[in-house]
Amino acid sequence: MINIRLPDGAIRTLSDQSSAADLARSISPSLAKRTVAAVVDGAPADMSAPLPDGAQIELISRDDPRALAMIRHDLAHILAQAVQDIWPDTKTAIGPAIDHGFYYDFDREPPFTPEDLPRIEAKMREIITAKQPFTCEEWSREKARAHFEAAG
Repeated sequence: MINIRLPDGAIRTLSDQSSAADLARSISPSLAKRTVAAVVDGAPADMSAPLPDGAQIELISRDDPRALAMIRHDLAHILAQAVQDIWPDTKTAIGPAIDHGFYYDFDREPPFTPEDLPRIEAKMREIITAKQPFTCEEWSREKARAHFEAAG
């Protein structure tokens, strides 16, 4: 069992390997639906990562002002997946969240046209509807370099 500290000072006991998503579900099913991210000991964390014993956890709901940047970050990844699903030979660069939305740099021949946008948006909706799990993986520089070299 692990003990988790909540922002109000309450302690919640969960089974080993519990995640922030498990914590949110243990508090309330509606909270679990509204929660988009967690802060673990002051750092943003993947909702599915196991929580360490004794951690201070803050759950970030979609109503929290910090949630918008996190949602935009995820949407940038969904955009990249949608484009690569439709056009597998497309190369990706970076795709950050920005103050008024998000973007992704792509290398594709022929270039995108405005007529491509509805198809991309439909694919993004399909990906979102499928509720694929999002996980964060931290790679060494060497592993990341090998991955991107293999991807072209």
